[in-house]
Amino acid sequence: MPFFSHYLRRFYVALAELTWGAIAALSVGHLAMSWLLLAIVGESDFVSRPVDFVYYYIVTATTVGYGDLSPQTGAGRLVAAFFVLPGAIAIFTAVLGKLLAAVSNTWRGRMKGLGNFSDRADHDVVMGWHEATTRRLLSLIHRERLEGEAVTVLIAKDLEQNPSPETVDYVRVERLADPSGLERAGAVNARSIIVRGATDDETLAAALVASTTCRGAHVVAYFDFESSADILRQQNSRIESVTSLSSELMVRAARDPGTSVVANLLLSAGKEDTAFSVKMPDGAAPVSYDAALRHMRRRHAVTLVGINRHGNVDLNCEEGIEIRPGDVLYYIADRRLDPGRIDWDAFAKESA
Repeated sequence: MPFFSHYLRRFYVALAELTWGAIAALSVGHLAMSWLLLAIVGESDFVSRPVDFVYYYIVTATTVGYGDLSPQTGAGRLVAAFFVLPGAIAIFTAVLGKLLAAVSNTWRGRMKGLGNFSDRADHDVVMGWHEATTRRLLSLIHRERLEGEAVTVLIAKDLEQNPSPETVDYVRVERLADPSGLERAGAVNARSIIVRGATDDETLAAALVASTTCRGAHVVAYFDFESSADILRQQNSRIESVTSLSSELMVRAARDPGTSVVANLLLSAGKEDTAFSVKMPDGAAPVSYDAALRHMRRRHAVTLVGINRHGNVDLNCEEGIEIRPGDVLYYIADRRLDPGRIDWDAFAKESA
């Protein structure tokens, strides 16, 4: 008896919570009982054919009622009216409600940051939330996204729901330096990770965790103080540390009027004459800077302004300096070039 009572209690709890197991048991039980009662009252016309009976049961449950199959005896019609029809409709309604609730809960979960995007790749991840600043950042990233590129994922704390569901997906974490949050955001396969915590200490910890966990992604960290940025540069040179350039821009604008306008143009993808970069692929033949400058200007209508080799940036290169595979070229253009459209072999021919 205790054994039977235990399972009866479990079924009662499942039924009260309307679990899928309880719904399945009710569906099978009601289907079997409906078949048995119709068989007892002599509805052998379609009860003897399982496929026809299941068809009759489903069109009854969904209230479609095609009418091509129906009980022929008075007793059969009473069974259908007072047992089959109410029970089947109730079960069908429960199944439909459960499905809608599951879809709704999934969507609400994603909105509240409970989604899992671990299968995403070649996307951008933003860590940290600062109302106006982060909204602006996400807007700029979205503006630069090419057609077909994966959606950006935001990792943040203390946000009840996705602040910009039209342009980003959201992962909520208890702390920014949380490897599980990075995993759910698909950061392991991300193209870049931008980190800005509530404090420089939080940014430092989150950037180090991101760089260690996601070795294939380029990590950029913003700091309020230059001293904090220097500490990170010493700890991990692969992380690009950024601080505010407002003081430098004000000095340059005072001494060289219009410099702030130039800086704004170079950094904003929403305007023309923006600075972009492209990496010279492995296997490409080395080429002189002068030949690359002419080729980029003539073939792509862009202006080459410098190179980055092993972290050393030169924006005023000598004409004869050799550009090699792996070097990053910086150029000014109205829009980003498709690397696949650049004829790297033509560089070498012009250099010869």
